[in-house]
Amino acid sequence: MTPSSNLNNIMEALNSRIQNAARKSGRSPEDITLVAVTKSFPQNIWEIALKHNLTTLAESRIQETKEKLKTFSYRDKIELHLIGRLQSNKARKAGEIFDVIQTVDSIKLANRLNTISVEANKSQKIYLQVNIGKDPNKQGFTPDEIIDSAKEVSALGNLELNGIMTIPPQGIPTNNLRELYKETREIRNVIKESINKVCKNLSMGMSNDFEIAIEEGATHIRIGTALFGARPQ
Repeated sequence: MTPSSNLNNIMEALNSRIQNAARKSGRSPEDITLVAVTKSFPQNIWEIALKHNLTTLAESRIQETKEKLKTFSYRDKIELHLIGRLQSNKARKAGEIFDVIQTVDSIKLANRLNTISVEANKSQKIYLQVNIGKDPNKQGFTPDEIIDSAKEVSALGNLELNGIMTIPPQGIPTNNLRELYKETREIRNVIKESINKVCKNLSMGMSNDFEIAIEEGATHIRIGTALFGARPQ
């Protein structure tokens, strides 16, 4: 099913919620980037997004992204983020396709991406994924190892550590969720202030909790179903 034609109305309501959450926490709405999650939606979803001035797009699977790229003529007008798990054996293709890889979850993967970037004579923008809730079903660095890992990654010459990304455990109480997002912000602050001043971004919050994430400091919120409706099965 193609996303509904009332996307203008949906975006107007969504932007209002983003603005209210930002102002509630004393922030500027301009500091929040809406990352439109287009995974699993039809081939023309990028064109639909771009027509509505959504220029930061996210996908989870390399093969699906490659298929969408075949018919998309405006690659230079979007910033493409990978938000799905990346296996080392697919790192080269990810580096060719994505502007930002948000899900760097191990030193091994970081080293692999750096080696590939050296060979390609490029600088790859990445986020480190932190498993802030220590969820056994989630990937990422633990809160205990993320600081030392950020130091190690920051020493790799062809990676640009732009931010921290997290996916909290599902179904936790709002107070717990807020605390986890606060802890993630504090980790980003430590890295930015004492390790790597380029690490400014904080990717957290999705369709069901982005307002809490904004209030706790998110710079990038990953929104899919709240924009485009339920994903096709």
